[in-house]
Parts: sequence; structure tokens; C-alpha cells
Amino acid sequence: MSTNVKIFSCTASKYLGDKIAESFGIKSGKVSVLRFSDGEFQPSFEETVRGDVVFIVQSTFPPADNLMELLLLVDAAKRASAKTIVAVMPYFGLARQDRKDKPRVSIGSKLVANLLTAAGVDRIVTMDLHADQIQGFFEVPVDHLFASTIFLPYIKNMGLKDPVVAAPDTGGTKRANAYAKFLNCDLAISYKQRKVANKVENMTVIGDVVDKNVILIDDIIDTAGTLTKAADIMMDMGAKSVNAFITHPVLSGPAYDRIEKSKLEALYVTDTIPLRKESDKIKVLSVADIFASVLNGVVNYESISSHFIV
Repeated sequence: MSTNVKIFSCTASKYLGDKIAESFGIKSGKVSVLRFSDGEFQPSFEETVRGDVVFIVQSTFPPADNLMELLLLVDAAKRASAKTIVAVMPYFGLARQDRKDKPRVSIGSKLVANLLTAAGVDRIVTMDLHADQIQGFFEVPVDHLFASTIFLPYIKNMGLKDPVVAAPDTGGTKRANAYAKFLNCDLAISYKQRKVANKVENMTVIGDVVDKNVILIDDIIDTAGTLTKAADIMMDMGAKSVNAFITHPVLSGPAYDRIEKSKLEALYVTDTIPLRKESDKIKVLSVADIFASVLNGVVNYESISSHFIV
């Protein structure tokens, strides 16, 4: 007897889950959420999942209810006798809390891994973790995808002359270097200093950007302070243009205003997180097809390494 495959979406990622299911070739499963007057909620599957391979799509960006809804649905699938439960987390929230960077703080991403495992998840599929070592926080397989599969072909088709890949901070050097090697171009690095979180005190650029078309690469754009400051400095240093390719558009606080006022030509992001509002400078590239292809590989025990360009 063949195993049924079903793809369900939590509330915050239904827009993406529906696209993944369509690309996979099936209809999204039915989920309902009962909400109580005090804010408590109870999600439930509105169709059988007994003996099925169940994929649950949810990016766990704030509020924390998004993570809680995913955990509740994983638990519901386990109690409904699903054969395999896979959490598809295009954006893995709390990934920036991957270590103790000061005394008396939690390691949030490890806690999330423990919660998902305790809920009953059998596998994780995610994209561009803020820190690669988060994969090791799980005792179940983790398929870690990269937005470079989408970004690099797009960048090559742009036909930019004299390109240089840049990291907006030293933490993104490894990722930017991989792009630079693939595109066979030079690398620049922005060095920033902070006294408090989300506020850049000063920044310098290491590398030659004069008369270059700069491609800024990073995994997360939050308040956009670092990115826009890097773009402005590079333009002031003589760059021809600055385009940014960032996987996860968190875009909190003053991010949209900063992007609009910056010298950034365009910001390219994926749809792992929905945009709060539209902007002429922000272009969205969908990850639905790559996730659908990987889910197909998971179901059929096929290699997914072809999706890893860098």
C-alpha cells in the first residue's frame, strides 16, 4: 500500500504552504484553528492523517504564537497516528540565539530544537540558518537548504559588469565568499562596530568597490540599519550600484523607511517571511519550487544535493 503525502500550513505561512503544495502537485490539507476569547488557540487537522507522511509548513518569526501553532500541529499529527512528521520551517526563528554570547542568557535555538523533538517531529526542512551549527542541535535529520539556489542564477542573468560580492558584516564573510567564488569576482567586507543591538556605531569597508556593481549578501535583514549603511558607504566610495540579496525579510521597526531613503538600488528577498507592505525597491523571489522539489526527494528517498549550488 502506497503512503499518502499531505502538506499542511500553519496560519502565518499559509500563503507559502499553498504554493509549495501546488508545486508538489497536491492540494493543501485542511487545518482549522479554534480561538478562545483569552487568546488561547487550538489548531486541528480537518482530515485524516493516519499512516500519512505529513509536512507542516510554518516559518517561526514573531509572535511566539507562530512557533506554538507549529508545535501544537506536530503534536496533533503524532496523536493522530501520522507515519512521518516533517516540520518545514523556511525561516527558523530564534536562530540568532545560537550560543551564550554573554552570561545568564538562554540558547534559544537549542530550546526550539528540543521543543520540536519533544512534540514528535521526525525531520526538519529549513533554509539559510543564521548559524550552520544549529543543525547539530537536533537528534533528527535536518535538510538545510540555501537561497543561493535561487539567487545565483538570478544574479548571473542580471549581467552586471565588474561585479563584487560584499558582506554587510564580518559574520557574513563565509557566505559572501562562496558567492564570490561561484561568480568568479572579488570580495568586499563591511566592518561594523556596535555598542547596543540593532544600532551600528560606525562602519568601514575592506576591499575595492570603486566603479564596481556591488552585490550585498546576507541571510537576515531585520531593522536594515547595517545593510543600508553599508550600501550608502559603498556608493560614497565610488561604487556604480549596490543591490542586496537577503534570504529572510524580517524587516522590523524602521526597516522600510531606511530602505526607501538609502542608496540601495534594489533589495531581493525570498518569501520565507511575508512582507508587511509593498515597496518599489523590494523584489520577492519565491522558494516554493525548491521546497516542493526537496519534499519530493524526502518522500522518495532521493538525493537533494543538486539543490546546493554553494
